[in-house]
Amino acid sequence: MLLAIFILMAGNGVMSTLVSFRLESAGTRAGLIGLVATAYFVGLTIGALRASPIIRRVGHIRTFAAAVSLLSATTLAYTLFQGTAFWALLRFVDGLCVAAVFVCLESWLNERAEPSTRGSVLAAYMISLYAGQALAQFLLNLDGAPAAPFIASSLLVSLSVLPIALTRLKEPAVTQQAPLSVRGLYAASPLGVVGCGMIGLMLGAFYGLGAVYARRIGLEMSQIALFMSVVIAGGVALQWPVGWLSDRFDRRTVIVATLLGATGVCAGLAWIAGPGPLLLVLGAVFGGLSFALYPLCVAHTNDHLSAEQRVSASGGLVLTYSIGAAVGPTAGSGVMMAAGVGGLFLFIGACALLTLVFAIWRQLRREPVPSELQQPYQILPRTTPAAAELDRLPRTAD
Repeated sequence: MLLAIFILMAGNGVMSTLVSFRLESAGTRAGLIGLVATAYFVGLTIGALRASPIIRRVGHIRTFAAAVSLLSATTLAYTLFQGTAFWALLRFVDGLCVAAVFVCLESWLNERAEPSTRGSVLAAYMISLYAGQALAQFLLNLDGAPAAPFIASSLLVSLSVLPIALTRLKEPAVTQQAPLSVRGLYAASPLGVVGCGMIGLMLGAFYGLGAVYARRIGLEMSQIALFMSVVIAGGVALQWPVGWLSDRFDRRTVIVATLLGATGVCAGLAWIAGPGPLLLVLGAVFGGLSFALYPLCVAHTNDHLSAEQRVSASGGLVLTYSIGAAVGPTAGSGVMMAAGVGGLFLFIGACALLTLVFAIWRQLRREPVPSELQQPYQILPRTTPAAAELDRLPRTAD
């Protein structure tokens, strides 16, 4: 399963960057590129909600094979015709397929993981997912023919079905736990809900428009691949030290410090006018701080919930993030059209700043959870509610 997700992301992980880059190269307006990116996140959100009934009907292996086959076909379909509406439809279907794949693998991993190994299984899943996504960015360098990156991506996506189709592991039973309502989540942890939604806005805008930003400040295709992969790698690298700090201090203070750092880094990225080492450094720090915010907000929410509520709460927070991610590319593109290329990070920085103000207000309104009662920080993917099941680690106190 880990090999399958690595191969899949090594192929499909470049598609957001590649589609945005090709549309930008063709002179498409930022607003339309944002709408194409939004179509993907809408598909991802709907797919996460509707995949489980399909899995219950035909099983994990058949659902995975069908989703991967359709995803491979849509990847090749981009080479047939470059139209904004057509590509938006393809990105919507991509989102549906990727969500089905995530639900299949995450629910299966959850069934295979023992209580004592959930942490290591989740860490291995995260590494496989983000390592594949980071490496996928270098498919942009296959510029010998316009269709080459799409063909290479489709090949890798198709190959990802082999580890699952040939597995001898028994398929698990499918269960679906309804997420807590947004109202219930907000009552338990206002900062957790607002934080996850705003992080969705920030990262949805970046994934949808990061390649547009990079190209407009003068980066070549190989430099864009490096920039995007550095952001993803930084996002993985900084999560451990940030999590270590959040387990030892008031978690809201760590969230405030992380948001403050993200605001400052976004200001720097909005100001940069060309390629260079500083761009890569700021990109890595941006990835590290922004990627860490989601699990910080989930952990903060868990500090205010009972053990029985945490899985359904995490699923609700994933959906809150997904809604924000669907809005982010369209909103970010609007700021880019109004303020220029730096508008992307002005938008992301403004989201971080607003969340920072809200987090400080929540600190003033509510007493902190004692450090000995805080739940352990756990690195989490922002994929589907099924991943929340893997966070059921043994807790020291409720």
